Amino acid sequence: MENRYIAPSCVYEQAVSRLSAKAKEAAAPQPASVRTIASSVEGSLRDKFRLGALPVVGIPSADEGGIKLHSPAYYAACTVGGILSCGLTHTVVTPLDVVKCNMQTDPQKYRGILSGFSTVAKEQGMAGLVRGWVPTLLGYSAQGAGKFGLYEFFKKYYADMVGEEKADQYKTLIFLAGSASAEFFAD
Repeated sequence: MENRYIAPSCVYEQAVSRLSAKAKEAAAPQPASVRTIASSVEGSLRDKFRLGALPVVGIPSADEGGIKLHSPAYYAACTVGGILSCGLTHTVVTPLDVVKCNMQTDPQKYRGILSGFSTVAKEQGMAGLVRGWVPTLLGYSAQGAGKFGLYEFFKKYYADMVGEEKADQYKTLIFLAGSASAEFFAD
């Protein structure tokens, strides 16, 4: 009986060749332990990943030539993380914010979220739902950069101020002060 596929055979051939290549890689001897920044704190989910439930992609630890803790590259990575997490998430919810603002300014016309979405889409088109996305992206990206980057900076600054022994003892207060300081400067 002939095999019948929906897609051209070249698609299946590529998939089969990738799977066989992965199988060969899996059969090859692996190093005993792969350390990443994420592996500094071992947990059951991390163990599942390491045991092969899902592939793990991480940044190499400082020992492996990765980003060193509290280096300029570390603060830059935190800043980029803040830009991506805050800027992108707030930009994605811009349509919801547009409808919310319309509901606040004209509650008779925009009676609910779903009807608000349809009213804006009918009157202004789909572009009306994303009105204001550029300032949202830029503003929240700057705020996220400040919060994430400065939080890590102030944590280290305050820990160094009180000394290593006291820093471990008052870790929660140091983290709180670092967070408050970052919030003050980022906002």
